[in-house]
Amino acid sequence: MSEVKQLPTRDEVAESQTWDLSKIFANDEAWEQALKGVQVELPEVAEYAGTLADSADQLLAATQVILDVTRKVEKIYVYASMKSDQDTANSKYQGYNAQAGMLWAKASGAIAYFEPEVLAIEPNTLNEFISSNDKLSAYKHFFDKITEARGHVLTPNEEKLLAGASDIFSASENTFGVLDNADLKFGIVQDEEGNDVQLSNGVYSRHLESTNREVRKQAFTTLYESYDQFQHTFASTLSQHVHGHNYLAAVHNYDSARQSALASNSIPESVFETLIDQVNAHLPLLHRYVALRKRILGVDELHTYDLYTPITGEASLTYDYQSAVATALDALKPLGDDYLDVVQEAFDNRWIDVVENKGKRSGAYSGGAYDTDPYILLNWQDNLDNLFTLVHEMGHSVHSYLTRKNQPYQYGDYSIFLAEIASTTNENILTEYLLERETDPKVRAYILNHYLDGFKGTVFRQTQFAEFEHWLHEEDQAGQPLTAEILSDFYGDLNQRYYGPDLAFDEQIALEWARIPHFYYNYYVYQYATGMSAATTLADNITRGDAQAVEAYKNYLKAGNSDFPIEVMKKAGVDMTQPAYLEQAFKVFEERLNELEALLG
Repeated sequence: MSEVKQLPTRDEVAESQTWDLSKIFANDEAWEQALKGVQVELPEVAEYAGTLADSADQLLAATQVILDVTRKVEKIYVYASMKSDQDTANSKYQGYNAQAGMLWAKASGAIAYFEPEVLAIEPNTLNEFISSNDKLSAYKHFFDKITEARGHVLTPNEEKLLAGASDIFSASENTFGVLDNADLKFGIVQDEEGNDVQLSNGVYSRHLESTNREVRKQAFTTLYESYDQFQHTFASTLSQHVHGHNYLAAVHNYDSARQSALASNSIPESVFETLIDQVNAHLPLLHRYVALRKRILGVDELHTYDLYTPITGEASLTYDYQSAVATALDALKPLGDDYLDVVQEAFDNRWIDVVENKGKRSGAYSGGAYDTDPYILLNWQDNLDNLFTLVHEMGHSVHSYLTRKNQPYQYGDYSIFLAEIASTTNENILTEYLLERETDPKVRAYILNHYLDGFKGTVFRQTQFAEFEHWLHEEDQAGQPLTAEILSDFYGDLNQRYYGPDLAFDEQIALEWARIPHFYYNYYVYQYATGMSAATTLADNITRGDAQAVEAYKNYLKAGNSDFPIEVMKKAGVDMTQPAYLEQAFKVFEERLNELEALLG
């Protein structure tokens, strides 16, 4: 009997394959001293409460002290969380992580007075403060973001009451999480070898990718049997959560929950509306892709459980880590030598934690703080997906690096709305790179299918979710009940409209709303679709050799929070309030769909 290959322990991993966190704090003792130092400083922060309107100098002093403490807390938190992530079984770093979380909570409490006091300053007075003090003027946009909420912030006592009820407003989401992740039990299914397997959400996803249709069908029907039993409970949690969004929006003087949610990132509602309109206008492209899938799979009826299995077979594309590094450096050349210099620094100076080890957090991410390197966590496997993951996370890290090098601390981060654009632009550049070099029809078909599936899941599917989410809030705002039957009727019709006539209607898919946690996130999912569309357009311009587009793109990477997100993207060459960027993205999708149709005959 062959020996089972074991994951290495953390101390068995080669140092060159690990990130170097000693650049954040030289050792654990230095971290502990920094933690104690901030705890001592917190009372000083609170001393400025009630004084911000006294003078420009006083407002400047308070702003600098608060940002200085926040900056230190972020660095402390990042070290502790990343130490814990590299080995989640290490109790010492579990403790560090908990201490950092408590410090974050204390710091948040100590500075809670700041924004309400800034908003209480008369607008003319605040403008005079900023214009009369050169040092304070460096924070103008910082204050613009705060004062943008003027008219939507209640009195300090009222805001305190709402903050105290935050656990009540999140109760439905928490109930959903416990029910979906802990209490909901799924049945037993068979895998491709005929073995009995306990179904879970993770097993379900793998089974839907199986080439055995019976395995896919059984997983699909078994999963939804469980959701069907609790559909009324799920309808109750979702409807109450949506009702909470609408209530909070109303008491803060917003016209709708959507207006309130998008205002947090200064996003005009026209961005959301343009996305919905353009995706609906281009649904015939998704219908064509569904029809192609049906034809290649050779089935009389295409069902929902047939949407995720590969249609092009496996391609002989494997990458060990070193070959992936070389490929990434070559693929990203269109972004210029200055961009590649940052990528090379990441590879040379141990920004990346590469291999999987016992206890290591799963998945991948780019992390760090203003005063650290933008580190990357991977769990490397030798395949194409991991190459895409590497360039994706590198996109985040270079974005963070360039922002921090070009912006002061108050503008040294970027909004969620902007975050995924840099990473998915890199993915799109890699796709074009591979297509330029691969001549084997089977390999090309595999790459094209990889891209089209990603676009389908990110642009079409997330927009479908966004459309359903908006309907939920509108119905609740109008006083309509959101019962399980009403939710399922609407969702089933919406799903059929998106996927078109070549997808047979499975009654189970009408219940999909019950298992999507994103419907509790309050107008979050549309950003996946806008980000992917913007990235497709940007990458298309960059890979066509447009030097002006490259420079505009790098200016976006350097901008951070120095302007509102929509304005940052306009400078990058993409006006997300207009349909042009979406139309260009769908053109790229169509071109690649045309080629895949031709390759598959």
